[in-house]
Formats: sequence, structure tokens, C-alpha cells
Amino acid sequence: MNAGPTGASPDDRRTVKVSKYLSRHLRHQPDRIGITLDANGWVSIDELMRASAAHGFRFSRAELDRVVAVNDKKRFTIDGSRIRANQGHTVAVDLDLPPAEPPEYLYHGTVSRSLDAIRAEGLRPMTRHDVHLSPDRETATRVGARRGRPVVLSVHAGALHRAGHVFRVSANGVWLTASVPPEFIRFPGA
Repeated sequence: MNAGPTGASPDDRRTVKVSKYLSRHLRHQPDRIGITLDANGWVSIDELMRASAAHGFRFSRAELDRVVAVNDKKRFTIDGSRIRANQGHTVAVDLDLPPAEPPEYLYHGTVSRSLDAIRAEGLRPMTRHDVHLSPDRETATRVGARRGRPVVLSVHAGALHRAGHVFRVSANGVWLTASVPPEFIRFPGA
């Protein structure tokens, strides 16, 4: 297919649109379309597709499979006849992820306007269940760039783990922990 003015093909734009729709309803507002996530965040694909269609947003199983397969952040997992978001929920779910020992350093992408609050309070989950940390600087840079010019913070995850903080890693490689106190964060230029 031909690329449009943004350089993305119509198929790519549709994939992004479906992905954003899934994120909204599998992570934040399942009740908006009348679906119920189970305790671990799963919902039947048939139920999701019926509810979406009933609310004016139709997509095919092939489109759904494409979103799951090509999403660069691997946001979703399909397990047989059900689907869930891998992390980032603002609704109550237990992803049933076992505790894991993190690498010595993990990274967090943010923007400069957030630095004063982070210096004072550390990293907090805000509306999510956990703080999200990236395994490498490149990923953290992409995360921070969603909100402006990115700033990458280094988190001394090994020391934080040794201090008793629990870490888990999602199916798409995002490291999750309840909070990161400021003394475990290395700020740029520090």
C-alpha cells in the first residue's frame, strides 16, 4: 500500500488505531465498553470484539493478531481465546508475575519538567499500579520522548532490591516495582 503524508501506510495507521483502542479498554476503561477483565487482566477475545463492535469500533481477528504481533512494545498477550495487556493498568488487576531479581541498573524515561518532583519524592506509580523501568537506555529514551524531550534516569535496581524492594518483569520486558526512592536514582549531570 502507498504511504500517506505521515509516511505510514493505511494498514499501519489502522494498526496504531486498534492498538490505542485496546490499550484504553484493556488497561484503563474496560467498563466503558462493558467488558470485565478477570482478576489477572484477561478477557475473552470474542467478548472484546462483540463489545467493541457494539460500541462502534469494529476490528477483525486478523487485525487483532497483527496488533499483538507487530506492536514494538509488545503491549498485549494472546493466550488461546483470551487477551490481556502486559502492564500499565490503572484498573485493579493482578498480573500474577513472580518476583524477579533485577539487573544492577534499570532506566526510566521522563522529561525535564518532572525532575524536581522526582528529586523530592522519587519515582511513584502515579495512576498505575507500579513504576515502569526499562532494561536499557534506548527504550527509556523512547518512553520519555512520548512527552517531550527525553531525560533518562539510571535506577540502582540491584541496591534497591537488596534493600527489600520487590521487582517483577512483565511479558514484554518492562520491570515493575512499587516505588523508587530518590537516593536510588542517578540524575543526568550528577
